[in-house]
Amino acid sequence: MIKARFLAVAVLLVVGAVGAWAFRAAGPPPSPGAGRPAEAAKPVSATDAVARPMPVLIDAIGHVETQQSVVVRSRIDGVVAKVWVEDGQEVKAGDKLVTLDARQAQASLAQAEGAVLRDKAQLENARRDLARLEPLARAGAVSRQLLDQAVGNVAALEGTLAADQAQVESFKVQLTYTEIRAPIGGRIGTIGTRLGTSVRAADATAVVTINQLDPIYVNYAVPQRELAALQDAMAVGPVPVRVVIAGREKQPLEGKVAYIDNTIDTTSGTLSVRATVANSDRRLWPGQFVNTTTTVRIDQQAVVIPAEALQTGQNGTFVFLIKPDMTVTTRPVVVDRVLGDSAVIRSGVAAGDKVVTSGQLRLSEGSKVEIRPPAAPANTAPGAKPEKPS
Repeated sequence: MIKARFLAVAVLLVVGAVGAWAFRAAGPPPSPGAGRPAEAAKPVSATDAVARPMPVLIDAIGHVETQQSVVVRSRIDGVVAKVWVEDGQEVKAGDKLVTLDARQAQASLAQAEGAVLRDKAQLENARRDLARLEPLARAGAVSRQLLDQAVGNVAALEGTLAADQAQVESFKVQLTYTEIRAPIGGRIGTIGTRLGTSVRAADATAVVTINQLDPIYVNYAVPQRELAALQDAMAVGPVPVRVVIAGREKQPLEGKVAYIDNTIDTTSGTLSVRATVANSDRRLWPGQFVNTTTTVRIDQQAVVIPAEALQTGQNGTFVFLIKPDMTVTTRPVVVDRVLGDSAVIRSGVAAGDKVVTSGQLRLSEGSKVEIRPPAAPANTAPGAKPEKPS
């Protein structure tokens, strides 16, 4: 019993000695926070704000309208003898569209021309009679009444001849109405009459309708607050308008403002604007809806940053600005406008300031950052083998 207790005490002493030796070998315990690594810099992409010319644009939805649309009707009653055009055909001013039966008009013209020849002969005879009577009247061989009668007869026949000649001109005009020609150039619609059809001047149905397609109008409405900017721009020179058709975004059309309406719509608070656009390839069609962009001026020293640098917080729009010590700070900004992937800054950022463009989700006020270089562009097409160095 005594021997067992002695052995237990001996074991405890040996364990204590070993623990004390191990404690001294390990050294003092580390202090709180010692050995913790410093905060690593967060990788971001960044760019400098720059001052460069930027346009001031007005975007609106417009609709296309023909400059001239002429409804062609017959001026006389007649029967269609020939149709010279087809539905949807392009015509020039003066081209023949429809010919009416001209026989009646030609006969009336011939009759009127015959009356002119008759009355001319009568007038010449009356003038010869007057020439014979005048010397006799001066000599007292004939009465004054007979001379006056001869003078009146000449004047009456002159009036009759003038009326006959006017009738001839009228029938000539009537004869031209038998050929219906295009008053303007453009594209015709559906032809409203066919060969052998009777037409009348009183018909409500048009022979054909012609729409001028080149140049063509694009009408759109802008907020009334843009009136002053438009007026200033038009006072300087032509105001350019870009027209984009849905599905043809890469093929914009260029035009210019023709005029602005003289009244603001009080119901909508908008101002109507009309632009003239060249349309030689007929991409614009009357009644079509398009997107319009009007350039009212160019700001030569606008402060521009990538739109992806903009962030939205509880206090509005801000950017992360990189300071010289490579830490970031939040900077509230006032955005004037966003054009594509660029934002024009009215205040908050100056040219030369470096702003973060990607990696903002990892940042907070005072975060340390490291700017990543931009990705190198690919030198080979997908699937192509890289070139061997020479």
